[in-house]
Amino acid sequence: MPTNFLKSGHLSWILTFLAFVLYVSLLGCHCDATGFVRTEGANFIVNGSPFLFNGFNAYWMMNVATDPNERYKVTQVLKDAANAGLSVCRTWAFADGSVDKALQISPGVYDERVFQGLDFVVAEARKYDIQLILSFVNNYKDFGGRPQYVEWARSSGVQISSDDDFYINPIVKGYYKNHVKRVITRVNTITKIAYRDDTTIMAWELINEPRCQVDYSGRMVNAWVEEMGVFVKSLDQNHLLEIGMEGFYGDTMPERKQINPGYQVGTDFIGSNLLKEIDFATIHAYPDQWLSRQNEDSQMAFMKRWMSSHYEDSRTILKKPLVIAEFGKSSKDPGYNVNKRDSYMNAVYRNIYTEAKTGGTVGGGLVWQLLADGMGSYGDGYEIILSENPSTDGIILQQSHAMGTLSAGLLGTGSTQSVPVNHSHNRKGLRKIVP
Repeated sequence: MPTNFLKSGHLSWILTFLAFVLYVSLLGCHCDATGFVRTEGANFIVNGSPFLFNGFNAYWMMNVATDPNERYKVTQVLKDAANAGLSVCRTWAFADGSVDKALQISPGVYDERVFQGLDFVVAEARKYDIQLILSFVNNYKDFGGRPQYVEWARSSGVQISSDDDFYINPIVKGYYKNHVKRVITRVNTITKIAYRDDTTIMAWELINEPRCQVDYSGRMVNAWVEEMGVFVKSLDQNHLLEIGMEGFYGDTMPERKQINPGYQVGTDFIGSNLLKEIDFATIHAYPDQWLSRQNEDSQMAFMKRWMSSHYEDSRTILKKPLVIAEFGKSSKDPGYNVNKRDSYMNAVYRNIYTEAKTGGTVGGGLVWQLLADGMGSYGDGYEIILSENPSTDGIILQQSHAMGTLSAGLLGTGSTQSVPVNHSHNRKGLRKIVP
C-alpha cells in the first residue's frame, strides 16, 4: 500500500470499517467458541455446532492410572474407543475411605498419587479428543460412596440415623462440598490446566445412582440436588451438570410411577431435573436386573417403554437434553451369548438414533462398560473388550458414524431426514485409526 495513502487518514477509516464489520458479525453469531459443551434448548452444542455422540463408561480409570505401570490400560481403552468413534467417557472422580487406592482417605485428606492418576486420565482423554463426565460420589459402598461419608460423621461423634442422612446432615454435606471443591479447583499436574477450565471435561455428575429409603417421594433427594447444584455452579459455570439418576419417577408426576419397574428408589426424575442448575437429564437401563424374572422379550419391551417415556418427558416437560448414561447386556444373564448382546445393543442404538433423527432431545448413549486386556477383576458381566469382540466393536462403530453423520446433517442443512444409517453390519472405510 502506498505511503501517501496511509498518511491520508484512509488507514484509520479502514480500521474503523473493519471493526464495524466484526461487530456486526458478532451480533449475528450466537455461537460459543470456547470449546466447552453447552446446551441450547434441548440439544447439546460445541462451538455453536450440534453435538450428538456415542460414548462409554469406564469407571475404573483413575484407580488403574494410580499405578504408572498400569496406565497403558487407560491409554489402550481410550485409543480403541477413539478408533470406534466413541467421543464421551463417563468415569469416577472418587474413591473414599479404606478402599484400594483411595483418593480421599478421610474428610479433606487426599492421596496425591491417586489424584495424579486422575490427572493422567484427563490428560490422556484430551489426546484422544474424548470428552469426560466425572462423577463426584457413589450411592453404594463400592469405592466408599455415600455409606463412607456417613460413617466418617458417625465416627467423629455425629448422631447418624441411616445412610440417608447423607442428604440432610450438615456435617456430611460439608464433607461432600469439600470434595467437590477439591476436584473442580484441581490443577492438572500434567496439562497445568485447572479442571474447571478444561474443555476435555464435558460435565460433572453429582452422584452415581442416588437412592433414598426414608423418603420415596423424591423430595429429600431433590432438596439435596438443588443445594449441591447451586454449590457446583458457584465454583464452575463452564461445565454442564447432571445428577446421575437412573430415571425412576416420583411424586411430581404420580401417574408416571407405573413406568417404573415395579418399585420406587426415592428419586423423582421430573422434579429434580426441572431444577435450573441441572443442564441435562440421564437415565440408566438394566431390565435384565430390574425384571430378572421376566423373559428377554418382556425386558426389551420394558426398555423401549422406559426410553420412550423419558424421551417424551425431556422434550415436553424438561426441555433439556437426555443421555442414556448406562445400558448393557450381562454375560451372567441366562442363555447369554455375544450375538444376543449385539442384538440388544443394536436395538438400543437404533432407538437412540431414531429419536435423535426425528428431532428428539437425546444426545447419545453410554454403554456399560469398556475394559482393556487383563482386567478381569474389574469385570461385572457387562464388560466389553473391543479388541476381542469384533462384532460388538462393529456395532459400536456404526452407531458412532450414524450419530456423527446426524450431527453433520444438522449443521449443514438444518434437517436430518436424509441422513442414512444401517445398523445391521459394519461398513468398511468408516474407521479413523488413532495411532
